[in-house]
Amino acid sequence: MSGEPLTATIWDRHRLGITVGSVVLIFLGAIEALAVTTVMPLVAADLHGEALYAVAFAGTLATGVIGMVASGAWSDRAGPRAPLYTAVVLFIVGLVIAGAATDMYTLVVGRLVQGLGGGGQIVALYVVVARVYPPFLHGRIFAAFAAAWVVPSMIGPFLAGAVAQFLHWRWAFLGVAVLNVVAFLLVIARLRSVDLRAHPDGDGATEAVASGGRIGVRILLAVLVAIAAVAVGFASDAAPALGWPIALVSIAVIVITIRPLLPAGALRAAPGLASVVLMRGLVAGAFFAAEAYVPRMLMERFEFSPTIAGLALTASALSWSGGSAVQGRYGERLGSRRMVVISTALMLTALLGLLAVVVTGSTPWAILPLWGLAGGGMGLLYPRLNVLTLAYSTPSDEGFNSSALSIADSTGSAVTIAIAGLMFVSLPIAGSGFPAVFAVSAIVLVVAAVPGLRIGDGPGAAGVATGLSAASTSDPHRG
Repeated sequence: MSGEPLTATIWDRHRLGITVGSVVLIFLGAIEALAVTTVMPLVAADLHGEALYAVAFAGTLATGVIGMVASGAWSDRAGPRAPLYTAVVLFIVGLVIAGAATDMYTLVVGRLVQGLGGGGQIVALYVVVARVYPPFLHGRIFAAFAAAWVVPSMIGPFLAGAVAQFLHWRWAFLGVAVLNVVAFLLVIARLRSVDLRAHPDGDGATEAVASGGRIGVRILLAVLVAIAAVAVGFASDAAPALGWPIALVSIAVIVITIRPLLPAGALRAAPGLASVVLMRGLVAGAFFAAEAYVPRMLMERFEFSPTIAGLALTASALSWSGGSAVQGRYGERLGSRRMVVISTALMLTALLGLLAVVVTGSTPWAILPLWGLAGGGMGLLYPRLNVLTLAYSTPSDEGFNSSALSIADSTGSAVTIAIAGLMFVSLPIAGSGFPAVFAVSAIVLVVAAVPGLRIGDGPGAAGVATGLSAASTSDPHRG
């Protein structure tokens, strides 16, 4: 691909179908992620599975870690075609199982399968990008992936709420499954005749996606991390006297097994890359644990309709995009330390505001702008952590470091959501479990500031930031 003229685009005739199909898969993943967060309160109530509310989110993130590691290894050894096809099929099967579920346990199984597919799909798509598009087009295709989040951010939660309110929550799963089948067929048709083997002049980072040790060991560790994270979630379905010991033992297992999957010193917040990865896991946990309960609080505590409750997620997603744009323009001028302080202050203000609203029961409409404020803080911070990860990396370890960032993100989110769910059912405050959830998120966010102040600015961060700013406006965790 390196011999192609610089006038080539991602919309050339021989790439058009691959570009459209890949962007649509990202788009549908975004729609599904935002939709599930909006409708899950209705799902849990309909299936009488409130105790498993947290694990329905945490389990998907946990099995996504397995999908990421396995798909990266498989893609490196045999090319991305088979891993991508398998991942998309798993994602669709998971959606169908969840959409047809008649009890919460079946829905959780569907979410676990969906996580395997979602995690594998995104890694395989990135390898497809490296094999199909020349390096000078990588920024453009990743910018297209980022743009695929904009419309879902604007209409996804509202549309999902309307579908659940006027049709049924099942269509938030089944409808996306049908659309995924169509996109999948388009990708198959276009990839059939494309050479997806690694080329000698290919991107070394792609070949390193699954590096960092023997792959069989890494997959085993990823499985153990996922099992332990799901166990934390299921602890909320047990009596507190049993649930808390299960949760604590599971967290200890995660701490032990995840270490080889992260940069050295990550769990002790060593300066530089280690703190970047640790902060990513903590701040993702703080934000997504709270976000999982924002629509539920609006519907259960304040009796908002699903459609209106979805607007809180829309506000957050749009402000996330705005914060990312600000980071792309002013991030280098502000520097990492200021970015951490500003973004942490915005998110902490939002969480404390939510805590005050739910405790006092007053001004529930304030939840929408407050959660928008939290999204703006994440938008400022997330792209900066992406930039620093690449700035601290060399061609020989870019794949491992990028994988570690995603693993920390998913694991931190899964564990914090699960702990928040356990707190929700075992420690009600002012008559509900919502204050405990937001208190947990606020505490985790404060802890995240410790590695945050040690991330540094990274060698060559300015050049990386310029290249990534156009592709950093989406939510990489959800995508």
